Amino acid sequence: MIWDLFCRVIDNHGDLGVCWRLARDLAARGRRVRLWVDDASALRWMAPERPSGIEVHDWPTADVDVTPGDVVIEAFGCEPPAAFVMRMAARTPAPRWVNLEYLSAEDYVERSHGLASPIFHGPGAGLTRHFFYPGFTERTGGLLREPGLLDEVQAFDAQAWLTQRGWAPHPGERVVSLFAYDNPALPHLLAALAEQPTLLLVCPGPLQSRVAEQPGLRCITLPYLAQPDFDRLLWASDLNLVRGEDSFVRAQWAGRPFIWQIYPQHDDAHHAKLEAFMHRAQLPPAWQAVWRGWNGLARLSAPLPPLAPLQAHAQAWRAQLAAQADLVTQLEGFLGVSS
Repeated sequence: MIWDLFCRVIDNHGDLGVCWRLARDLAARGRRVRLWVDDASALRWMAPERPSGIEVHDWPTADVDVTPGDVVIEAFGCEPPAAFVMRMAARTPAPRWVNLEYLSAEDYVERSHGLASPIFHGPGAGLTRHFFYPGFTERTGGLLREPGLLDEVQAFDAQAWLTQRGWAPHPGERVVSLFAYDNPALPHLLAALAEQPTLLLVCPGPLQSRVAEQPGLRCITLPYLAQPDFDRLLWASDLNLVRGEDSFVRAQWAGRPFIWQIYPQHDDAHHAKLEAFMHRAQLPPAWQAVWRGWNGLARLSAPLPPLAPLQAHAQAWRAQLAAQADLVTQLEGFLGVSS
């Protein structure tokens, strides 16, 4: 099986991060993947080790002399080039064409998942594109989760890994990771974290240079991490602050308390998306208040709620999600290509 996966990098690393995880998962299951991307520069640190089953190609700016694969995925409605779509229409049999949508907990996802969109005009006339929605319920496409992931989390030695990297906490410190967009609530967050002895591990991004130590708060700035090491950072932390889609999903598989900074939209549509997830996951009210504060819907105030009850909630939520088949298993079943 050959899969063509198209990705455009908008303004952050998340789109490419999701697509690389998808490509890596497919390759691990014996599929050949051609990843077409308009800016692959982040793969230098995100994926320094690349499976043999994945080819990375520049986004085609003209016709390319290739036969489209058995499956073509456009990530997040990025629209494959017209010349490539024309080749798709000329292929016999025609490839299965999927638009992998953004992740949301809103109700429309269940209604829209799997819908077909026949193409009647243009270079793709005669083809049918299907919409595949990741999600949190059995009526969606599930979440990316490579086989064996939860066993790996269970066996992970957080203290040993942090010590090996030189990031070990002092006795009595909790470990908090911070991966965020720019956020005016940062001073309030730092004050809230400093209420207890805290080691803050700060990922690259617009906030890294603005984080300052204060009594009760010790900070370490991190380099860019390859995806496997970023996952281990989440597993090793007592609390994770994540953003966007890729790290949001990985924080849920970590089974640790986390605070999500949703990607901000100019029309404030992200407010409804945030509320939909908090409702879907049944976050405790005090934790919802923290999430709203970090996302600018209210004031973020100290202290943060105790983490122990949130840890139990995070693990129960992870178990609920793990009861669903993972996204690649569902996608292959949907396309009838699992044999």
